Amino acid sequence: MESQAQGADASRRPIKARGNRLIQGIAAALARSPLTPNAISVLSIAFAAAGAAALWWLPAWGAWLCALGIQLRLLCNLLDGMVAVEGGQSTPTGALYNEVPDRVADSVLLVVLGYAAGLPWAGWLAALLAAATAYIRTLGGALGQPQDFRGPMAKQHRMALMTLACLVAPLEALFSGGAHALQVAVLAIAMGALLTCFTRLRAIAVRLESAP
Repeated sequence: MESQAQGADASRRPIKARGNRLIQGIAAALARSPLTPNAISVLSIAFAAAGAAALWWLPAWGAWLCALGIQLRLLCNLLDGMVAVEGGQSTPTGALYNEVPDRVADSVLLVVLGYAAGLPWAGWLAALLAAATAYIRTLGGALGQPQDFRGPMAKQHRMALMTLACLVAPLEALFSGGAHALQVAVLAIAMGALLTCFTRLRAIAVRLESAP
Protein backbone atom coordinates (compact mmCIF):
# COMPACT_ATOMS: atom_id res chain seq x y z
CA MET A 1 0.00 0.00 0.00
CA GLU A 2 0.99 3.58 -0.22
CA SER A 3 3.14 4.78 2.63
CA GLN A 4 1.22 5.81 5.73
CA ALA A 5 4.30 6.37 7.83
CA GLN A 6 5.65 9.78 8.45
CA GLY A 7 8.81 10.47 6.47
CA ALA A 8 10.24 11.62 3.21
CA ASP A 9 8.45 11.34 -0.12
CA ALA A 10 11.19 8.91 -1.16
CA SER A 11 9.49 6.26 0.96
CA ARG A 12 6.28 6.48 -1.10
CA ARG A 13 5.62 4.93 -4.47
CA PRO A 14 5.52 7.72 -7.08
CA ILE A 15 1.99 7.79 -8.54
CA LYS A 16 0.75 10.52 -10.88
CA ALA A 17 -2.88 9.89 -9.88
CA ARG A 18 -2.23 11.64 -6.56
CA GLY A 19 -2.44 14.90 -8.50
CA ASN A 20 -5.83 14.04 -10.00
CA ARG A 21 -8.52 16.38 -8.64
CA LEU A 22 -11.17 13.67 -8.51
CA ILE A 23 -8.88 11.36 -6.53
CA GLN A 24 -7.92 14.24 -4.25
CA GLY A 25 -11.61 14.94 -3.65
CA ILE A 26 -12.33 11.32 -2.78
CA ALA A 27 -9.35 11.25 -0.42
CA ALA A 28 -10.51 14.45 1.25
CA ALA A 29 -14.01 13.01 1.72
CA LEU A 30 -12.57 9.83 3.22
CA ALA A 31 -10.39 11.90 5.55
CA ARG A 32 -13.58 13.45 6.94
CA SER A 33 -15.27 10.07 7.31
CA PRO A 34 -14.92 7.53 10.14
CA LEU A 35 -12.96 5.26 7.79
CA THR A 36 -9.31 5.20 8.85
CA PRO A 37 -6.30 4.74 6.54
CA ASN A 38 -5.62 1.37 8.16
CA ALA A 39 -9.19 0.27 7.49
CA ILE A 40 -8.82 1.28 3.84
CA SER A 41 -5.65 -0.81 3.69
CA VAL A 42 -7.49 -3.86 5.00
CA LEU A 43 -10.39 -3.21 2.62
CA SER A 44 -7.97 -3.74 -0.27
CA ILE A 45 -7.65 -7.39 0.79
CA ALA A 46 -11.43 -7.78 0.61
CA PHE A 47 -11.51 -6.44 -2.96
CA ALA A 48 -8.58 -8.66 -3.97
CA ALA A 49 -10.21 -11.72 -2.40
CA ALA A 50 -13.54 -10.97 -4.07
CA GLY A 51 -11.83 -10.59 -7.44
CA ALA A 52 -9.88 -13.81 -6.98
CA ALA A 53 -13.04 -15.66 -5.95
CA ALA A 54 -14.84 -14.43 -9.05
CA LEU A 55 -11.96 -15.59 -11.26
CA TRP A 56 -12.00 -19.03 -9.65
CA TRP A 57 -15.71 -19.67 -9.16
CA LEU A 58 -17.09 -17.89 -12.24
CA PRO A 59 -14.82 -19.08 -15.05
CA ALA A 60 -17.01 -17.74 -17.84
CA TRP A 61 -17.17 -14.03 -17.01
CA GLY A 62 -15.68 -13.88 -13.54
CA ALA A 63 -12.42 -12.60 -14.99
CA TRP A 64 -14.09 -9.26 -15.68
CA LEU A 65 -15.19 -9.05 -12.06
CA CYS A 66 -11.63 -9.94 -11.07
CA ALA A 67 -10.35 -7.04 -13.18
CA LEU A 68 -12.74 -4.75 -11.29
CA GLY A 69 -11.58 -6.17 -7.96
CA ILE A 70 -7.96 -5.50 -8.91
CA GLN A 71 -8.68 -1.89 -9.75
CA LEU A 72 -10.63 -1.35 -6.52
CA ARG A 73 -7.74 -2.91 -4.61
CA LEU A 74 -5.32 -0.48 -6.29
CA LEU A 75 -7.65 2.43 -5.53
CA CYS A 76 -7.50 1.48 -1.85
CA ASN A 77 -3.71 1.30 -2.16
CA LEU A 78 -3.73 4.86 -3.42
CA LEU A 79 -6.30 6.34 -1.06
CA ASP A 80 -4.99 4.88 2.19
CA GLY A 81 -1.72 6.73 1.78
CA MET A 82 -3.38 9.96 0.71
CA VAL A 83 -5.72 9.91 3.70
CA ALA A 84 -2.82 9.08 6.00
CA VAL A 85 -0.23 11.52 4.69
CA GLU A 86 -2.09 14.36 2.98
CA GLY A 87 -5.01 13.95 5.38
CA GLY A 88 -2.72 14.00 8.41
CA GLN A 89 -3.95 10.68 9.82
CA SER A 90 -0.69 8.71 9.95
CA THR A 91 -0.51 6.22 12.82
CA PRO A 92 2.33 4.38 14.58
CA THR A 93 1.12 1.12 13.00
CA GLY A 94 0.73 2.65 9.56
CA ALA A 95 3.93 1.07 8.26
CA LEU A 96 2.54 -2.39 9.04
CA TYR A 97 -0.75 -1.69 7.34
CA ASN A 98 1.27 -0.20 4.50
CA GLU A 99 2.97 -3.52 3.72
CA VAL A 100 1.16 -6.56 5.11
CA PRO A 101 -2.23 -6.18 3.34
CA ASP A 102 -0.39 -5.60 0.07
CA ARG A 103 1.49 -8.87 0.38
CA VAL A 104 -1.73 -10.73 1.20
CA ALA A 105 -3.64 -9.17 -1.70
CA ASP A 106 -0.82 -9.86 -4.16
CA SER A 107 -0.53 -13.48 -3.08
CA VAL A 108 -4.27 -14.17 -3.23
CA LEU A 109 -4.60 -12.74 -6.72
CA LEU A 110 -1.48 -14.33 -8.20
CA VAL A 111 -2.02 -17.79 -6.74
CA VAL A 112 -5.59 -17.88 -8.05
CA LEU A 113 -4.38 -16.56 -11.41
CA GLY A 114 -2.08 -19.56 -11.64
CA TYR A 115 -4.89 -22.01 -10.89
CA ALA A 116 -7.25 -20.28 -13.33
CA ALA A 117 -4.56 -20.50 -16.01
CA GLY A 118 -4.03 -24.20 -15.34
CA LEU A 119 -0.50 -23.47 -14.09
CA PRO A 120 -0.76 -23.53 -10.29
CA TRP A 121 3.02 -23.76 -9.85
CA ALA A 122 3.41 -20.52 -11.82
CA GLY A 123 0.89 -18.76 -9.60
CA TRP A 124 2.72 -19.78 -6.44
CA LEU A 125 6.07 -18.81 -8.01
CA ALA A 126 4.70 -15.42 -9.08
CA ALA A 127 3.36 -14.79 -5.57
CA LEU A 128 6.69 -15.76 -4.00
CA LEU A 129 8.72 -13.55 -6.33
CA ALA A 130 6.27 -10.66 -5.94
CA ALA A 131 6.82 -10.84 -2.18
CA ALA A 132 10.56 -10.98 -2.81
CA THR A 133 10.48 -7.73 -4.78
CA ALA A 134 8.85 -6.01 -1.80
CA TYR A 135 11.31 -7.59 0.61
CA ILE A 136 14.26 -6.31 -1.41
CA ARG A 137 12.70 -2.84 -1.59
CA THR A 138 12.27 -2.67 2.18
CA LEU A 139 15.72 -4.18 2.68
CA GLY A 140 17.17 -1.25 0.80
CA GLY A 141 15.23 1.07 3.06
CA ALA A 142 16.56 -0.73 6.13
CA LEU A 143 20.07 -0.17 4.81
CA GLY A 144 19.44 3.57 4.74
CA GLN A 145 18.63 3.84 1.04
CA PRO A 146 15.55 5.32 -0.60
CA GLN A 147 12.79 2.79 -1.25
CA ASP A 148 13.35 1.48 -4.78
CA PHE A 149 10.11 1.00 -6.70
CA ARG A 150 11.69 0.22 -10.08
CA GLY A 151 10.36 -2.54 -12.34
CA PRO A 152 10.14 -4.07 -14.81
CA MET A 153 7.44 -5.91 -12.83
CA ALA A 154 6.63 -3.76 -9.82
CA LYS A 155 3.18 -3.96 -8.23
CA GLN A 156 1.49 -1.61 -10.68
CA HIS A 157 2.93 -3.54 -13.63
CA ARG A 158 1.84 -6.90 -12.20
CA MET A 159 -1.68 -5.69 -11.61
CA ALA A 160 -1.90 -3.94 -14.99
CA LEU A 161 -0.89 -7.14 -16.78
CA MET A 162 -3.27 -9.27 -14.75
CA THR A 163 -6.10 -6.80 -15.39
CA LEU A 164 -5.45 -6.92 -19.13
CA ALA A 165 -5.39 -10.71 -19.10
CA CYS A 166 -8.66 -10.82 -17.15
CA LEU A 167 -10.31 -8.50 -19.68
CA VAL A 168 -9.17 -10.64 -22.60
CA ALA A 169 -9.75 -14.08 -21.05
CA PRO A 170 -13.58 -14.28 -21.34
CA LEU A 171 -13.44 -13.25 -25.00
CA GLU A 172 -10.70 -15.78 -25.67
CA ALA A 173 -12.69 -18.52 -23.94
CA LEU A 174 -15.82 -17.59 -25.92
CA PHE A 175 -14.19 -17.59 -29.36
CA SER A 176 -11.42 -20.17 -29.04
CA GLY A 177 -11.98 -22.01 -25.77
CA GLY A 178 -8.40 -21.29 -24.68
CA ALA A 179 -6.81 -19.69 -21.63
CA HIS A 180 -3.60 -18.41 -23.16
CA ALA A 181 -4.07 -14.86 -21.91
CA LEU A 182 -4.05 -15.99 -18.29
CA GLN A 183 -1.15 -18.36 -18.90
CA VAL A 184 0.98 -15.69 -20.56
CA ALA A 185 0.16 -13.24 -17.77
CA VAL A 186 1.15 -15.49 -14.87
CA LEU A 187 4.36 -16.62 -16.58
CA ALA A 188 5.29 -13.05 -17.53
CA ILE A 189 4.61 -11.84 -13.99
CA ALA A 190 6.80 -14.58 -12.52
CA MET A 191 9.68 -13.95 -14.92
CA GLY A 192 9.32 -10.18 -14.66
CA ALA A 193 9.28 -10.30 -10.86
CA LEU A 194 12.47 -12.37 -10.91
CA LEU A 195 14.11 -9.77 -13.12
CA THR A 196 12.84 -7.02 -10.82
CA CYS A 197 14.47 -8.75 -7.86
CA PHE A 198 17.76 -8.73 -9.76
CA THR A 199 17.53 -5.07 -10.83
CA ARG A 200 16.68 -3.91 -7.30
CA LEU A 201 19.42 -5.99 -5.69
CA ARG A 202 21.94 -4.73 -8.20
CA ALA A 203 20.91 -1.11 -7.56
CA ILE A 204 21.31 -1.60 -3.79
CA ALA A 205 24.74 -3.15 -4.28
CA VAL A 206 25.88 -0.32 -6.54
CA ARG A 207 24.76 2.31 -4.05
CA LEU A 208 26.42 0.50 -1.15
CA GLU A 209 29.70 0.15 -3.03
CA SER A 210 29.69 3.81 -4.05
CA ALA A 211 28.86 5.11 -0.57
CA PRO A 212 31.67 7.03 1.14
